[in-house]
Amino acid sequence: MRRRGVLGALVYASACSPFYAAAQPRSPVIGFLSVGSPESVGPALLGAFHKGLAEAGYHEGRNVVVEYRWAEGSYDRLAALAADLVSRQVDVIIAGGGTVAALAARAATRTTPIVILAGDDPVRVGLVQSLNRPGGNVTGVAQLVIEVEGKRLEILRELVPRARGAAFPSNPARPGFERHRQSVEAAAHTLTSR
Repeated sequence: MRRRGVLGALVYASACSPFYAAAQPRSPVIGFLSVGSPESVGPALLGAFHKGLAEAGYHEGRNVVVEYRWAEGSYDRLAALAADLVSRQVDVIIAGGGTVAALAARAATRTTPIVILAGDDPVRVGLVQSLNRPGGNVTGVAQLVIEVEGKRLEILRELVPRARGAAFPSNPARPGFERHRQSVEAAAHTLTSR
């Protein structure tokens, strides 16, 4: 008799499991797109990302799924990685690889929300309509790095007034490099002609 009860329970459970599974809420899925690698992004940035999720009540593997896509420094891979995230129907894309990753995500979708960390002016590059009212599906943080290069050089000059030059480490293969280089050179020329 006990065996029939166990078999009955198994049959009942297997028959009801599709209905039970359908009734369970689906965990949100975050797409994380980066031009770098886990090593280059580092534990500090990923730790801050996970801390922010936790503060909002989300814990990876428990009530949220994160789909990571790493371009490993290959800018030309970003478009395919962003398209893959969109095809997997993620709920939001975190473009953690600067303006280049944000542009790849934006090219892949006009409907999936995209959160960016951009070093370039997102209005100028066409990611958003304006900083105070972005419109569309893109929002986030704009560091406006290029726009403050002159101020950085002024501070450097105040700190080291006898310096005869300064290095500008950057990746010349990065889209937007030439504009950034020109901005730094113009700021340096303005500063030295005073």
